[in-house]
Amino acid sequence: MQRKRYAPGRTGPAARTAVVLALGLGLGIGLTGCSSGTPTDDVAVDAKAGPAAAVAPPGRYRTLFEPCGAVPPGTLKDLLPGAAALADPEREQAYRGSAAVTYDTDRRVGCTWRADSPDVSHRLALDVERVVSYDPAVSDDDRAQEVFVRKQLAARIPLAPTAPPTPTATATATPTATGAAAPAGASTRPAQSAGRTAPGTTATPAPPKGTAPGSTGSPTGTGPSDPTPSGPAPTGLEPRVLVGLGNVAYLDDVLKTVGANGRERVVSVVFRTSNVIVTVSYRERTTAAAEAPDSGELQEKARNLARLLAERLEE
Repeated sequence: MQRKRYAPGRTGPAARTAVVLALGLGLGIGLTGCSSGTPTDDVAVDAKAGPAAAVAPPGRYRTLFEPCGAVPPGTLKDLLPGAAALADPEREQAYRGSAAVTYDTDRRVGCTWRADSPDVSHRLALDVERVVSYDPAVSDDDRAQEVFVRKQLAARIPLAPTAPPTPTATATATPTATGAAAPAGASTRPAQSAGRTAPGTTATPAPPKGTAPGSTGSPTGTGPSDPTPSGPAPTGLEPRVLVGLGNVAYLDDVLKTVGANGRERVVSVVFRTSNVIVTVSYRERTTAAAEAPDSGELQEKARNLARLLAERLEE
């Protein structure tokens, strides 16, 4: 039997050269594949992620001032006239005030001052709230405006009027007694007087259809009718929106009977500056022997204090 011829493998320098070439070629292919695949994967991931969501800006204020020391001594003497007749310890306590109990003085603070006399008592209260929005899409200022609007509506004070929408061909309007068209959705709530007694008072019903404004009785064309007052004439002291105080502001004025013949008037001035809402509440209570609290005087004092606090926030 013929023996099969044996063919030995390559050895020596030639074999080593072939191995090096093969390894180099394989590494080159692998590296090339890695470098070309990585950017493609990154682009795919970025495309799926989309643009980053915008975050609403934070409010202007991070802390609040100390409330009991925010009112100047001269202002306190004017707001608490009865304190001058008190004994020294009581007078000092009246001017020092009592701080409100809060759990976070960077979020809400307050202070109350009070001075009583036999015929008249005065009470001043200050509340300062810093509003924080925990929604990244809603700014602190916008959240504070929402809180402010809720307070204003709770006081039954209409919001400030805005520009009417642009008329369109399909827009409708409600005719008024004079023939003019009132914008759709316009408020028919009558102006409140400074001496309103309590929420829930009903408005005077509108005159019959066809009756001239300011008159009641027979419809137009059937003869004259005696004019009757439609309500108290505006005095300029009604609860209202204030201009030039903070970003937005309003004033509320409530008069009520206390006890048998006592009268109490509470004037509140509320304003917002950025994400801080300040409430100044000034109350005067009189007995039967004293005159009823004067609306104009209390409003002026409360507004002057509110302006001082607004200036302090701007410092």
